[in-house]
Amino acid sequence: MPTDPEDAGGLRNTLYKKETRSKRRMTPLRRFAWRIVSAIGVGLIRLFWKSCRVVRVVGDEHMASALARTPSLIPVYWHQHQLFCGKYLLEQAPRGLKLGFLISPSVDGEIGVMIVSRFGGHVIRGSASHTGARALRDYYDALTKLGVSPSITPDGPKGPRFVFKPGAILLSQMSQRPILPLAFAASRAWLIAWDKFVIPWPFSRIVIAIGEPRQVPRAIQPAALEALQKELAADLKNLFGVARDALRGAA
Repeated sequence: MPTDPEDAGGLRNTLYKKETRSKRRMTPLRRFAWRIVSAIGVGLIRLFWKSCRVVRVVGDEHMASALARTPSLIPVYWHQHQLFCGKYLLEQAPRGLKLGFLISPSVDGEIGVMIVSRFGGHVIRGSASHTGARALRDYYDALTKLGVSPSITPDGPKGPRFVFKPGAILLSQMSQRPILPLAFAASRAWLIAWDKFVIPWPFSRIVIAIGEPRQVPRAIQPAALEALQKELAADLKNLFGVARDALRGAA
């Protein structure tokens, strides 16, 4: 049982708790404020999700087959597709999927921890930008020791957009867990200016597409790694096309 309230419902690397890039500390007043902010955020997200309608999931059998073969996996989708790919994955908890999210070890990251925990997700504290090697190690431990499936956006929030960075492939190679690509399309959506994050309009229709699991071999040459990055980027692009085409035919 966790003895630290910060550990409830999540994973923690003790090193991150000692080493952060910010000098700010979590005071009782700040924790209280973060709880209010996170509760409002969760309510708004739930309301927004309910206002949209997922009319079809293409390739759901790929999720079922992957979970039948392995206790954890590596879901990947572009950063801009986080909103509804994450929703779909969180809803797979009854199937045994324990979805994990990498969240900054900063004080401000506590808001993300609280939101993820309220949705039943699992938290891995770290930063892909500043603590990448540690994050990879924590991902590996989550996958192999705790059965947590960490969601990865291979282009990351800082981009470059639609460039599949090698982290998910290396993690699959190390853990021998499959990569599961996902994408979604919306009937109407906004694109946030700075990172092109997709926010569907309220009452939009949504289609989610899931690709076949990809198992990375234990031994892979640099040239093969680069080729696989391009193949997985193409997979995600194709899945968006599949979702978009299915949306046109969905009522």
